[in-house]
Amino acid sequence: MTFRKAVGKLHLWLGLASGLIVFIVAVTGCLYAFKTEIEDLTQAYRYVLAETRPLLPPSRFEAIGAQLLPGKNLHSVTYRTGGRAAILAFYHYEPTYYYLAYIHPYTGKVLHVQDMSHDFFYQVLQGHYYLWLPPTIGQPIVASATLIFVVLLISGLVLWWPKNRAARKQRFTVKWTAPWRRRNYDLHNVFGFYVMGIAMLLALTGLVWGFQWFAKSVYWATSGGEALPAYYEPTSTVPARLPSVNLPAIDRLWQQTMVSNPTAETVEVHFPEAPTASIAISTNPDAATYWQGDHRYYDQYTLKELSVNHQYGRFDETVSVAQKIARLNYDVHVGAILGLPGKLIAFLASLMVASLPVTGFLIWWGRRKKTKKAIRHHKPIRHHARPRLRTSQLPNP
Repeated sequence: MTFRKAVGKLHLWLGLASGLIVFIVAVTGCLYAFKTEIEDLTQAYRYVLAETRPLLPPSRFEAIGAQLLPGKNLHSVTYRTGGRAAILAFYHYEPTYYYLAYIHPYTGKVLHVQDMSHDFFYQVLQGHYYLWLPPTIGQPIVASATLIFVVLLISGLVLWWPKNRAARKQRFTVKWTAPWRRRNYDLHNVFGFYVMGIAMLLALTGLVWGFQWFAKSVYWATSGGEALPAYYEPTSTVPARLPSVNLPAIDRLWQQTMVSNPTAETVEVHFPEAPTASIAISTNPDAATYWQGDHRYYDQYTLKELSVNHQYGRFDETVSVAQKIARLNYDVHVGAILGLPGKLIAFLASLMVASLPVTGFLIWWGRRKKTKKAIRHHKPIRHHARPRLRTSQLPNP
């Protein structure tokens, strides 16, 4: 077996094994590409009229959340500029629940409460991450299929590479006037070639979440051999005697943050979930991306800032190249790093990737049927025994 035939066999069987999963992941990626834009257009409760009076402090939202969903864990409140509602996030892992509440940031009026288990885009994301299976089952399957897809892209390039100059033009264009089998074959080759670079980027950024060994390898390579620090939240030191203050600590830290970050488009305040937990406040100058997020942690009693050594800390001159690359992973994966054009590129690339398992399966099925048809219509040559001739029938010498 030649090298090209061996690569063809590998491409075929890996494609058949992972095709359905790649199709689901690609289609859900398409649907999720313009999630924010679609929600902003269809969900009017996200917006309020901007006013000159002060915004409600986090402690007020904490009280509203306790009355709105009693017994649920209030995780954070997010302030947005540009006439946006404040967003309260409630979620917990055991028992599992996830709610978002949109609150008027000036009056405290509840505008909308959404159980995210019934949200369309949340379900799309569950399919993209887990195939709608339990995370411990679905996540390894998706990660493994993504890794196989990387191998398929490489082997596909080997098969696509033209053998000679005459075949080179054929590999870049689809012959639309040809029979459907030929058109399907051209679509698989041409789409696969043009989308390969972006598809590889989408797959590799997805593998960072899929496998810890891959994320650690990327960080090790980009940091010059350093280990990837695990995420953690620093703890507060509970004093022997709790201080008595007029203004809650979380409100004081929020006010301090709002003054020091006047251009921030989002300010996200995380409520401490335990007496030893810290107060986390994140600011972002660009609400459309995440990589520039500045994350700070404070002792909830002394208000002293607590340092961390992972990439989700301060965004300043101390952030290393490896940490910036790690922060960029999500924005690159969804195309947000290039704004709306980047999301459009990610959408079209995901759509083309979704077509590859379909056209590839049709190529295999067509060849399979053709082979069976050839075997069925093949007429074997019958060898008849030569009759014996009597002596009288022999020709005269």
